Amino acid sequence: MAAMLPLTSSTVAGPANASPSETEGVRVIEVTAKKYEFNPSPIRVKQGTRVQLKITATDHAHGFRIKPFPDGVDTKGNVGLVFSSPQDFQKIEKGQMATVEFVAQTPGTYPFKCCTRCGWHHRAMKGQLIVEP
Repeated sequence: MAAMLPLTSSTVAGPANASPSETEGVRVIEVTAKKYEFNPSPIRVKQGTRVQLKITATDHAHGFRIKPFPDGVDTKGNVGLVFSSPQDFQKIEKGQMATVEFVAQTPGTYPFKCCTRCGWHHRAMKGQLIVEP
């Protein structure tokens, strides 16, 4: 089952800052996507937090897809990440940013990956979101 993601795009003037911030009850985390890695990873958030991942592709086009269920959990139950709007995945062009917003409802580890072929080691471009109780 594919993740449903809310994604929007906008132009970014400079490099992303990886430090999280709180804006109106939303934890904003800036993430960079570059040749075969997401930074930061893992990303840690507390259960019940509304999160915005602002993902910037810094070197060329990348993609982002995250599973809505934590690893090891039956996918027939309630999702652990509740997204603001439906979207399967997002292609992020070089210098562009995509925003993924969700509420982290269930503790666990949620894998994410690049879903746009980005080179020889594309399949290794993965990360983790860890929701802590």
